[in-house]
Amino acid sequence: QVQLVESGGGWVQAGGSLRLSCAASGRTLSSFTLGWFRQAAGKEREFVAHISRSIGGTHYGDSVQGRCTISRDNAKNTVWLQIDFLEPEDTAVYYCAAKEGELYGSLRRRNWSYDYWGQGAQVTVSS
Repeated sequence: QVQLVESGGGWVQAGGSLRLSCAASGRTLSSFTLGWFRQAAGKEREFVAHISRSIGGTHYGDSVQGRCTISRDNAKNTVWLQIDFLEPEDTAVYYCAAKEGELYGSLRRRNWSYDYWGQGAQVTVSS
C-alpha cells in the first residue's frame, strides 16, 4: 500500500502558475509509475501528465501540453506538477495517482490504470 497526499492547490489568477506536490508514504515511489489527473465539476476525470518509473519519461494531456511539467524525486518520495499560464478552464480538483511497475502507450492516460490515488487538491483559476 502507498498513501498519496496532494498539496499546493488554491486560488490563482489567470496567467499565473501553480505547483502541486504529491507526497507518498508507506512505500518508496521508485517502484511506481505516476500520473496526475483532474476533474472539473460535472465532468469526467481527465489525464494531465504521466512520468515513468525508471528513466523519468514524461507525457502530457492535450489541454496542458506546452505549459505543464511533471517531475519526481524518488529520494523525497514526491512528485510535482507545475502548470504555467493558467486558464479558468484549468479549474478542477487535481489528483495524483500511482501504479506499481510501468505503464505504456495509451494506458498511461487511463484513470483505471492506476491503483492508488490521493484525496485531491482544488485549483481555482479566476479570469
